Amino acid sequence: MAAADSVAIFAEGTFEEQIQELVNYVVRNRAEEERAAAIRPFQDALKTEAGKKSLEEDDERRRKIFSMVVVDVKSLGDGSEKEIEGFFNLIYSHLFSLYAVDSPETKQFVTGLIETISSASSEQTSIQYRLLSNLFNAIPRKSPLRLTVYSALLNLATANEELDTLQLARIDVEKWLREWDISSEEKSTFLKTIADAYEKSGQPATAYEYSLTYVRSLPAGSPTSQTAAVETIATALRLPFIFDFDPLFKLDAVVAAKDHELFALLHIFLTDGLPQFKSWEDSHPGALEKYQLEHAQLERKIRLLTLASLGFKNIGHDLPYAKVAEALQVEPSEVEKWVIDVIRAGLLSGKLSQTSQSLHITRSTARTFEREQWEALEKRLVAWKAGLAGVLEIVAAARKQAAPHTAGQPQPVA
Repeated sequence: MAAADSVAIFAEGTFEEQIQELVNYVVRNRAEEERAAAIRPFQDALKTEAGKKSLEEDDERRRKIFSMVVVDVKSLGDGSEKEIEGFFNLIYSHLFSLYAVDSPETKQFVTGLIETISSASSEQTSIQYRLLSNLFNAIPRKSPLRLTVYSALLNLATANEELDTLQLARIDVEKWLREWDISSEEKSTFLKTIADAYEKSGQPATAYEYSLTYVRSLPAGSPTSQTAAVETIATALRLPFIFDFDPLFKLDAVVAAKDHELFALLHIFLTDGLPQFKSWEDSHPGALEKYQLEHAQLERKIRLLTLASLGFKNIGHDLPYAKVAEALQVEPSEVEKWVIDVIRAGLLSGKLSQTSQSLHITRSTARTFEREQWEALEKRLVAWKAGLAGVLEIVAAARKQAAPHTAGQPQPVA
């Protein structure tokens, strides 16, 4: 969410003049008699009796008068968007100048203002976003009240199916969580709220990324972390576009769930193949239904991952269709279909040859990067270095052979 620029429509003036402007705005749509009755208590409160402190010197009296105004704010009012925004910006200005940001009164007023803004009609959505954004930006960066306000923004956007309106970026979320003076539990809850919001808005990829951050924020041994870890494993297996399971094994909460039945399945998708998947499925009847996993989708995933692993071991080489068919447990006639599928998934790049019935691998994704993958990479780098050295030798020999023919010839003038 970009920083909002404040817009004030009320004229510069004394505290008394600004309060009168605020009150006039609040009562402008009331009947004349009711309007006069509503204004009278403020007129009396603004009068300074003889021998008493002036309004500018009496902080307590100014706070009391301001609280009277805020209590009377029951809606966005009967004005243009510019007027509404100006009215609330002036409210914010007085609130944070009269009260400490961490005071109970400030929290109470902010909560009440959020409720008023959030309860506005659906035709006022655009100004709701603006008012809440302005309030967020008016609050000091470290204040926990920023969490309260942004949660309201998140709820508003989710309810209206307009989450993209917030232009929420993970870099902003991470910065806020470092700045806000809130507990670890509140940080985790906020991350879960964001993940749920993206899930509800039909953006599972973004929801999954926030879920990983949420699980990472939880203490590994807590019951909450165990539940969250299992849910995240199930989500990763369930989503058709998730093929990188290595990040899950870097989460303490997931590692702590090593005795759970889904952890064993997750490990198969990281390192093993179709036989191990079928063996797990046979030994865990009903588990797929329990976690809302589909056999066909998981089988497709494990085949694509198996093909990617096979490709990683054969980068720069031709892979016979027969070998691919054997690894995937499919007919040779189906190999091309699976190769096209794995290329579309971004796991492998290569060129099919129907003539030689082979796949030439140019690039492939490693499912995990352990010792075996590092050794394979080292072998390819050594081979590449040797090949490059051979090319350099050929070039040097060619230059040496050409040198006698060019000797004595005029050199070009710069």
